[in-house]
Amino acid sequence: MVWKVLTFLIAVFIVSCGSQDRSEVPKSFSENVPAKVIIPKKDYALLIVESKSCIYCKQLNKDIETERSLQEALKDIDLFRILYESYSPVKANFGGKIIETSENELARTLRALSFPYLIFYDREGNIILRIPGYLYPNQLVCVIDYVKTGAYKQEDVTAYLKRRNCA
Repeated sequence: MVWKVLTFLIAVFIVSCGSQDRSEVPKSFSENVPAKVIIPKKDYALLIVESKSCIYCKQLNKDIETERSLQEALKDIDLFRILYESYSPVKANFGGKIIETSENELARTLRALSFPYLIFYDREGNIILRIPGYLYPNQLVCVIDYVKTGAYKQEDVTAYLKRRNCA
């Protein structure tokens, strides 16, 4: 009796597997989602690489939403975010060439392994400054000013922050 039931179940399994239409292979999830474009339209951009479990990422987002001085400083900069754990497609321009990859792969390519990880870059995809970790709003405002004014071309960020009393 057990053999008859087992034989019946195997036969049903074979028939159900054999009747599937294999002419079309389902696309992966990321192929069905349009790529997030993080190519700056303004002269400069800030890319924030975040992690789901990062409490400082949440604090930085709160700062950006509530701090007036930070909102004002960010007006002339494109702000983008990617999530380290995400495999959603993203289109970016780094090093002068446009690449399309996943958010996770981009973060790893940019060596963003601590969170939040701030990357300032220009319209051509040249990375200007990398900052691993959280900055207080007044410090971040100074760093944004450092990038926007082009001070990075003449001076080290640490010296700039000390001179501006932001450190």
